[in-house]
Amino acid sequence: MKKTLLVVDDNKDVLSAVRMLMRHKVDQVFIESNPSAIPDLLRKHKPQVVLLDMNFHGAVNNGNEGLFWLREIKRMAPETSVILFTAYADVALAVEGMKIGASDFIVKPFDNTNLSETILDAFGAGKKKARHMASCPHLLWGDSPEMQRVRALVERVAPTDANILITGENGTGKDLLAREIHRLSNRSSGPMEIVDMGAVIETLFESELYGHAKGAFTDAKTDRAGKFETAHGGTLFLDEIGNLPYHLQAKLLTSLQQRKIIRVGTNTPRDIDIRLICATNRNLPQMVADGGFRQDLFYRINTVTVEIPPLRRRPEDITAFVNMFVKKYADKYSKPIVKVSEDALKRLRSQSWPGNIRQLEHTVEKALILSDGATLGIHDFDIQESQISIPEQSTTLESMERKAIASAIKLHAGNMSEVARHLGITRQTLYNKLRKYGL
Repeated sequence: MKKTLLVVDDNKDVLSAVRMLMRHKVDQVFIESNPSAIPDLLRKHKPQVVLLDMNFHGAVNNGNEGLFWLREIKRMAPETSVILFTAYADVALAVEGMKIGASDFIVKPFDNTNLSETILDAFGAGKKKARHMASCPHLLWGDSPEMQRVRALVERVAPTDANILITGENGTGKDLLAREIHRLSNRSSGPMEIVDMGAVIETLFESELYGHAKGAFTDAKTDRAGKFETAHGGTLFLDEIGNLPYHLQAKLLTSLQQRKIIRVGTNTPRDIDIRLICATNRNLPQMVADGGFRQDLFYRINTVTVEIPPLRRRPEDITAFVNMFVKKYADKYSKPIVKVSEDALKRLRSQSWPGNIRQLEHTVEKALILSDGATLGIHDFDIQESQISIPEQSTTLESMERKAIASAIKLHAGNMSEVARHLGITRQTLYNKLRKYGL
């Protein structure tokens, strides 16, 4: 079968450029500037791949013309692969397009090599896909359908400079995912700076992010660059962004909009060049509705939202995590590699794990430390009652978190260091949550 490509874009220079680029790499290239011609072109030429612009001059479907025509193409020719052409500002629309059925997207201005490889991959050449599958050796994704969808999304948005908001419960690995996004990005050779917004003392917020000049305040003995500056050319990861007090959110928003910062104690603006990744376990849309988080800042930080599902929604991934942790801690404690009994794995897969992967890891570590046998059985794992499965529809994330913290406090007789370790969080984060839940 001939490889037939259809390119639909209202920019005739783009049409000419793509045709020149692909004319010797596929058998036929058809170009069209009017999206209304798509139905006839599909019937006449039966292209296997369509490169579709996201926005045209006409007004269809409230300006989301690309999504409209994507749906039409998938309705008329379900087997046709659709690659979306999008400007940087419309990356979120492209991500929505992938949920609808697009196979990939390309951000303008495009790189010729990346564009041709993406198109050929859509024809089934498979080279780019093979590189993607080999590109993530440092993160255990798991085999569950939910995590494979997360992986596909991450591999598409990581090379862009789009701001990313990672959501998910405590212990799901949001920080690891942020590191993986940086590693897969075009900024991977640059620095990655991490700020735990739940641990930053409010009075030191400006100094931590913006830096300060010598003498700006007591103990400011020297000039100091803040995280915005030290992340220049790389990635700034703001963890637990939902804990940022409301009155400080405006300053953060201004810096992100202007791409400039001013050190405390100076009046000199400094340009910043960072890719922003934020993470939270809180419901930011609800916080916006309740007046606890600025709507304009929320829109600024979540060009693309990546949600990590809790472990209880993907129990099929637990075995792989258990095996990884067994190997990790067997090496750490110089123990022979042991195996985990099938009964124990079944029991572990049946738990709700309110602390998610972090809690599972601590459970495996403890079992390995205390056991001298060649096999870890059910009774080697310290599984508390708070971990027993809870029907998801019968509780909320916050009530589950409050219950897990209360149980940990009771278990460790109020020893907050042990409670924080048990839950896999810092002491500062624990204290913030104690205030939040009135414990």
